Amino acid sequence: MTTAQAERPEVLHAEIQDLRAALAAGWADLTRAPAYGLFFAGVYVLGGWLLYWAFTTKGALWWTLPASAGFPILGPFIACGLYEVSRRLEAGVTLSWRAVLTAIFRQKDRQIPSMAAVIVVFFLFWNFLAHMIFALFLGNAVMTNISTSLAVFVTPAGLSMLGLGTAVGAVFATLLFSLTVVSLPMLLEREVDFVTAMLTSFALVRQSPVVMLGWGALIAAASFLAMLPGFLGLLVVLPLFGHASWHLYRRVIQWDQ
Repeated sequence: MTTAQAERPEVLHAEIQDLRAALAAGWADLTRAPAYGLFFAGVYVLGGWLLYWAFTTKGALWWTLPASAGFPILGPFIACGLYEVSRRLEAGVTLSWRAVLTAIFRQKDRQIPSMAAVIVVFFLFWNFLAHMIFALFLGNAVMTNISTSLAVFVTPAGLSMLGLGTAVGAVFATLLFSLTVVSLPMLLEREVDFVTAMLTSFALVRQSPVVMLGWGALIAAASFLAMLPGFLGLLVVLPLFGHASWHLYRRVIQWDQ
């Protein structure tokens, strides 16, 4: 998993066939080792159920901030579990729970925590801007519980708030996707600093914007649809795209001595 410091990543041009091949390889990994995918995706499904229960049944809106911070922190480590499974299957290395979980645990002393911190800062700042936009447009509106009274959102101010909020969210999501799409699997496989990993990931998206942004849109759409049936679709979608992301990284990033 380590390499000489002289190695540098080379960004290749991504093509549509790379996405197809990555998805096919991701599906193959999922079907070869389904228990791992179900386990890691199950963390998010259980978390989604817990948040839904807290928000709708208990009205515990104070959970919003810790939950918003907790999921971005856990996300990179859970993704590393899926990447490690794919890496071992690809290399023909023995696959075991102990080996996979140990590989995840070792990331605490490497660069993944720094990436998690970057993701959390993005997420919290995004959350802050969302509250600011809400207050700007609807701060003076007479409102009841927004979970039961949605009429305020179809007013001119509400529609403007939704439009601007969606645009700002899209910018943040695009930037975060660009910085992380191949940086996380790179940090799992190679001893590089997280800044180099993020710059390499951004360079890939800048070099192949249509293909890579299409990949991001596909992930977002599939994840949204997977959440509709009680979050259960995530049990398939998350490991599929987790494994596929590893294979996409392997296809579009090469290393030179």
